[in-house]
Amino acid sequence: MGMIMKTHLPVRWTCCVMLLIAAALCSCASSGSRIEAPAGADAEGAGAPPTQMITEQLILAEKQQRERRANQDLSHLVVAEPPPYKIGPGDILAIVVWDHPELAGHGMIASSINVDAGTPGAPAPGFVVDYEGKVQFPFAGSLRLSGLTEEQARNLLVSRLARYIAQPNVTLRVQSYRSNRIYIDGEVREPGLQAINDIPMTLLEALNRAGGLQPTADQSRIALERDKKRYDIDLRDLVQKGVNPGNVLLLNGDVVRVHSRDESKVFVSGEVVSPKALTMHNGRLSLNEALGESGGISPLTGDARQVYVVRKAPEGTRIFQLDARQTGALAMAEAFELHPKDLVYVAASPLANWHRSLSLLFPGALTQAVGAARP
Repeated sequence: MGMIMKTHLPVRWTCCVMLLIAAALCSCASSGSRIEAPAGADAEGAGAPPTQMITEQLILAEKQQRERRANQDLSHLVVAEPPPYKIGPGDILAIVVWDHPELAGHGMIASSINVDAGTPGAPAPGFVVDYEGKVQFPFAGSLRLSGLTEEQARNLLVSRLARYIAQPNVTLRVQSYRSNRIYIDGEVREPGLQAINDIPMTLLEALNRAGGLQPTADQSRIALERDKKRYDIDLRDLVQKGVNPGNVLLLNGDVVRVHSRDESKVFVSGEVVSPKALTMHNGRLSLNEALGESGGISPLTGDARQVYVVRKAPEGTRIFQLDARQTGALAMAEAFELHPKDLVYVAASPLANWHRSLSLLFPGALTQAVGAARP
């Protein structure tokens, strides 16, 4: 009797396990692993956002929406011929009246730091433009030079001195530029304040003075803040449109920030070979590239029919699904561009879900059943 029990006990255990396996397999096959609305959600999908299949029509609609966002009016920022520098409050002027050296010693000594001086804190001799934009000069009196170019300011001074000096020969130039500044921050080598001088302060000039872009800089996300307005500049997009970034003129008070590529990551998880966070390539990353850089869909546990993209949009969460087993799916995956902070998720196959569920219910049951069934 003892021998009989030893002989039939594995068979009974095998039958029970097989019945549980069949029930679990039927349950998993019927339910699958699709993203569905939870119980109690209404017909309009109030509980979970609807899933949109990735098709050629959806890709075209996404492309048109992306182009509308990129078509920000930057025409007033682009200047073909930058205007000459205009004198402003705080500037220090060097004024020389030839054959009249007695007029050269009446300039005021600047008490603040000279931005362009080689020695920090070294005062620059010259005529300081006061906060009202005026300069006091012998015989000429008070001159309003703010808003004038060097040539216009020289002509005004000559006309005043002509009342007392016959044919005055005057040289006037800006010795220290202190009235206009911009600030550049972010992924540049030398962030900080930059003084606007006689060389036009364009976007490329500002980036060059800041030492250039860091390797981690995102050329597609350069923010320009001016007068409480924000402009998003994509250097690559400007070049593709035939706009020279060197013609984007910066003005006094502008703030330029170069964002990092680490701020625009895409997260790939689920049944892929190597789940990871991916960095976008200057604002560009397709679904196909994201899957490829993650090693692709796992051939053992991944379900190629259920590749999801979860996106947080202003109107709410959006979910896109790609059936990678369809004809032309790879071409659609290459054309589907991801957004920063997108989540790419590959669901598990029904067989993988069944195996995991069984392993949780009966740890080692499948291995024992297969071993018991062997002769």
